[in-house]
Amino acid sequence: MAIEAPDYFRPESGMVLTHLLIVRDVDRSREFYRRVLGATVVRERQPAILLFHNSYIVINDEGGPTDDKPTVRAQAPADPDTLSGAMNIRVTDVHAVYEQWRSRGGEFLTEPKDHGVEIRCYLRDPDGYLIELGQGTGILADPGGTAGD
Repeated sequence: MAIEAPDYFRPESGMVLTHLLIVRDVDRSREFYRRVLGATVVRERQPAILLFHNSYIVINDEGGPTDDKPTVRAQAPADPDTLSGAMNIRVTDVHAVYEQWRSRGGEFLTEPKDHGVEIRCYLRDPDGYLIELGQGTGILADPGGTAGD
């Protein structure tokens, strides 16, 4: 069942949840998400906004504090091997999407691995953000989270 994304700028009701990425080069990152993941560019920059199926990815530059967050600096990940957050993308055929994104230049850490309750693999964007690509194979049948971690 396909779910349409609400209008990012004016949702009809409720809220819209997006994923903000702070990057070193907005153009490079925007093109990665457009070319490799197939996202649609809604706004080019300041910030770049991309429609990705039923959600949005917002991409913006690094920078200093602003008047509404006076002590906060925006920075891309300093170390791509230290995980503090990741995008999780669930699909119906992880192997097909893995092959599609690889053919578009996506560089995966490994091929899809079967963990019992899900099949998953990971790739990084140009700034080192981790993207998990996965397919559930029974994760909801294990409500305690004890299998296949």
